[in-house]
Amino acid sequence: MNIRVLRRLREDAGSTMVEFTLVAFMFVIVLLGVVELGRMVLVFTTVTSAARAGTRYAIVHGGDRTGSGIDGPSGPGSVTQVQNVVKSFASAGLLNTTNLTVNVSYPSGSNLAGNKVDVTVTYPFDPLIPYFTALLGNTLGSTREGVILF
Repeated sequence: MNIRVLRRLREDAGSTMVEFTLVAFMFVIVLLGVVELGRMVLVFTTVTSAARAGTRYAIVHGGDRTGSGIDGPSGPGSVTQVQNVVKSFASAGLLNTTNLTVNVSYPSGSNLAGNKVDVTVTYPFDPLIPYFTALLGNTLGSTREGVILF
């Protein structure tokens, strides 16, 4: 009876290696998927926070604000100040700002107190591992709206 058990163990030696290889491969794929999903959440959070920072800047730098330069008013004629704030915030989150798209609009056409401002930020997410591009390769975006205070 002992000889039968030994023969059986010798016959199963190769199948154990094959099973381990399959399980290890699946485990690595799941582990890399979790890492990529975590990166995607980080990028989305950065894009959302950058849009929020740009909106916050735009609502406190309306047409009624006095001053000049970066602290002066921002409005429909010059949205570059808001875009610079958004890009500087996004670059702190390690995003490539050349791929960042920032749209600033004033629905009423004016930047006076009481009017709305919309800031839309989009960023194409590119996974580090090409295997996940079909699943996670999306454009992430966020739109924030605020009322100009002064």
